[in-house]
Amino acid sequence: MNALRTVRWPYAVIAVLAVTAAAFGLLRPQTEPAAVASAAKKKPGATERIQQNPPPGLFTDAEIAPIGRQAAAQRKKADALFARWTSVHGTARDDKAFAAWAARRLPAPPTAKERAAELHQVQQLAKSRTAAGKKAATWLELYGKKDIWKLYLHDQRELVPAQQGAAEKAQLKSALKLAKTISDQLAAKDKQPAPFVLDPGLRPEKHIKPGAKGPYSYPSRHAARAAAAVTFLSALAPERTAEYTRMQDEILYSRLYMAGHVTSDLTSGSLLGYLIGDYELAVNGHSRAH
Repeated sequence: MNALRTVRWPYAVIAVLAVTAAAFGLLRPQTEPAAVASAAKKKPGATERIQQNPPPGLFTDAEIAPIGRQAAAQRKKADALFARWTSVHGTARDDKAFAAWAARRLPAPPTAKERAAELHQVQQLAKSRTAAGKKAATWLELYGKKDIWKLYLHDQRELVPAQQGAAEKAQLKSALKLAKTISDQLAAKDKQPAPFVLDPGLRPEKHIKPGAKGPYSYPSRHAARAAAAVTFLSALAPERTAEYTRMQDEILYSRLYMAGHVTSDLTSGSLLGYLIGDYELAVNGHSRAH
């Protein structure tokens, strides 16, 4: 792998939050022991988790560009498809009906021959792995599920009224949850084994038993969540679309790099995520970024 690129990240926001919290702790009256114990038990949020484990150097533009272009090609498809949804259903929220409709919009899984060709691509990529690449991919796999997107929104929320920020937080949460729900339902239905199941040598640490069928990987949950989040966040802050999209591409590439998915898993997941992002914006009265 080529030299890794250090990701641009809102460290200033994290630093300010940390300093503010420390100052508040020093200036406020002595807290009751019970309250201290309760606070200690509270699970850390996305900001704290990433603050405790900041991103390493990530992948280069050249590495992530091909899968990024393939994912981006799904955006126009999603917008055109979503126009059909609104022409019939309008913009009222109906998650159950939308989930069923969106699932039917995805292409059929690849044929065995097509998936074998995609697996070969992943196998070739695996030969070029480095320790730094594995570190980057592992970080992206862990925090690319939800935390990255929550932290980006937290950054945006610093500049809007509290009530608006709380509403947007709930809307992003809804989009991420819907992406997981539909992805999981389709994966269980289509039963496309992940690359490391088809070839256990790609991820020996997974300890896949001979004859195992799952985990299943079509469509990619990471891809669906990323596309939904980028669509939603970009509508709130269009000037940061390029930043969000680059992180999306980092996450997608990491899934190929560590054999979690093949390309069709990622493109189908992206199509699903863009549909979900469009839906979440529409039902909440936001305009899409263009």
